Amino acid sequence: MNNPDKDTLLSTNFFFKEQVAFNRGKVRDIYTIGKEHIVMIASDRISAFDHVLTHPIPYKGQVLNQIASKFLDDTKHIVPNWKIEEIDPHVTIGFKCEPYAVEFVVRGYLAGHAWREYSSGKREVCGVSLPDGLKENDKLPSPILTPSTKAETGHDMDISKEEIIAQRIIKKKDLDQLEKYSLELFKYGSIHADNQGLILVDTKYEFGKKGDKIMLIDEIHTPDSSRYFYKNGYEDIQLKDQQQKQLSKEFVRQWLISNNFQGLEGQSLPSMPDEFIQEVSQRYIELYENITGDQFEKRNYDYVSHSIEKKVNEFISTLKD
Repeated sequence: MNNPDKDTLLSTNFFFKEQVAFNRGKVRDIYTIGKEHIVMIASDRISAFDHVLTHPIPYKGQVLNQIASKFLDDTKHIVPNWKIEEIDPHVTIGFKCEPYAVEFVVRGYLAGHAWREYSSGKREVCGVSLPDGLKENDKLPSPILTPSTKAETGHDMDISKEEIIAQRIIKKKDLDQLEKYSLELFKYGSIHADNQGLILVDTKYEFGKKGDKIMLIDEIHTPDSSRYFYKNGYEDIQLKDQQQKQLSKEFVRQWLISNNFQGLEGQSLPSMPDEFIQEVSQRYIELYENITGDQFEKRNYDYVSHSIEKKVNEFISTLKD
């Protein structure tokens, strides 16, 4: 397949053995295999403000796939998950689950969307009360769950646990278990981050059901689904009322804003210069090494599509529905 950018995986268009469906998300290409399995390919596309940007980022998909793969392995004692095997730096094969129509966002600090709501005068987020007198990025008294509904297009919407039950989106018994899983995963992620000299600020989890079993799906504790601060200097920065240095793709959003793009009607996506693309790639690699504590090993992009197709088809032959 043609790839306009060297050393990247922009998109895929496979037809694997026993493939029955295909869905292309902003970043991931998802192939349904038979009745019970999916192939999830993390491309090197990058999105911000609900738009896919004009150029892929070398190694970004590998970073996201391998961080998620590591944490899926490390947390399966807390909750079962969809992963069967990471068969390529960009590819994980796992179980097909019926997803819940809610994302479970856990916040340990007042940042991002929650801060914007708080600074506008609100003292309740998703039915959770917050005390007066907090500043941006302050630590919350305890982690809070702030669910959101998954929108097909546009932005997700906040929803309280009471509304989820009242609208019969999720049964109360399942919702209680999902809240428990989310808070336990966040606690694990926070301890891991602390050991790496980081602070897990907030993150989102997605769950689904395979039969009667609740499973963690999608990615976990990646820089695209989570916000991290550096632990060193956090207190001083808060005392000085300055912005925290963070590990996330926020720096890409800031570059877009400086180039007059926030995804609003009438705005045009700016084209990222080669130097900035390489800078973004290097930042993602630094994120990987900071978050995991492991050295990043760059994949070989030669014949990457052929290699993925071969590995996936070989693995599918071992699967049994």
